[in-house]
Amino acid sequence: MLKTNRLLTAGAAFVAASVIGFAASAQTKWDMPTPYGDTNFHTVNIAEFAKDVEAATNGKLTIQIHSAGSLLKHPEIKNAVRKGVVPLGEVLISRLSNEDPIFELDSVPFLATSYDAAKKLYDASRPVLEKKLDAQGLMLLFAVPWPPQGIYSKGAISSMDDLKGMRFRAYNAATERIAQLAGAVPTQVEVPDLPTAFSTGRVQAMITSPSTGANSKAWDYLDHYYDAQAWLPKNMVIVNKAAFEALPADVQTAVKEAAATAETRGWEASKTETEEKTKMLADNGIEVAPPSEALDAGFKEIGATMVKEWQAKAGDDGKTIIEAFSK
Repeated sequence: MLKTNRLLTAGAAFVAASVIGFAASAQTKWDMPTPYGDTNFHTVNIAEFAKDVEAATNGKLTIQIHSAGSLLKHPEIKNAVRKGVVPLGEVLISRLSNEDPIFELDSVPFLATSYDAAKKLYDASRPVLEKKLDAQGLMLLFAVPWPPQGIYSKGAISSMDDLKGMRFRAYNAATERIAQLAGAVPTQVEVPDLPTAFSTGRVQAMITSPSTGANSKAWDYLDHYYDAQAWLPKNMVIVNKAAFEALPADVQTAVKEAAATAETRGWEASKTETEEKTKMLADNGIEVAPPSEALDAGFKEIGATMVKEWQAKAGDDGKTIIEAFSK
């Protein structure tokens, strides 16, 4: 924490010095913290983005990636970019939900339940998202979704009645609210504790991605996965606006073009990740299926309630986004 405070305290001086340096130097090197390891598909995509920038600018701008929280931990990255401690970084958008409801949007459950719907929601919300970031001296370069969230259980679930009284893993406010509306019992369990929690009956169901299920070897402790595609949370790459505007015009253009390419590539990589990890669940004995009609209808009712609750918090911005998304 002391190290982080010193870094943040130095932020204003860093920005001032960096802007002068960026403007004066023919070559610029940016350090970029990311939360996930080198093999994570988000990090792989960002590495390609960095290569594209270096190639397109003939080395005028290079980006050094510091993955797996090695430079800054995930909760520290956004403010570090805002204060100019680092020029750019990657964050999970919904991590910022306590700042503004707009950052929570892509994790509102059962609103956008496919990649196409998630892209439509992103397109509808991007102008507002960019406005919120701009007010903090930040720019959005690109955003990429995680695989969609599905329902895991020990034993079959065919309707909402089956969830009543069931101990349901909750890891944030949204999953706790889902459990409450389903009549389940929200139970706090972190990912490393999942095998023990399921094996001992502390929890009986959870909602998470096929990636988390595969990485935690869910087949060792449960037997059903319902591909509900409840929501597709996104990571975003943000840049300090002053740092970006200090770049030469041609370098700015190259960064924007590389970002657009990275966004398209990242969405496709997410789809591939979903297919591969879902297949891994099935190959290891988990019964993979879509939710039944009754279960799907029940989750849609929960979704409608939570969308209304979100809109009440998001005000006019929320209304504008939902209207654009619904067209």
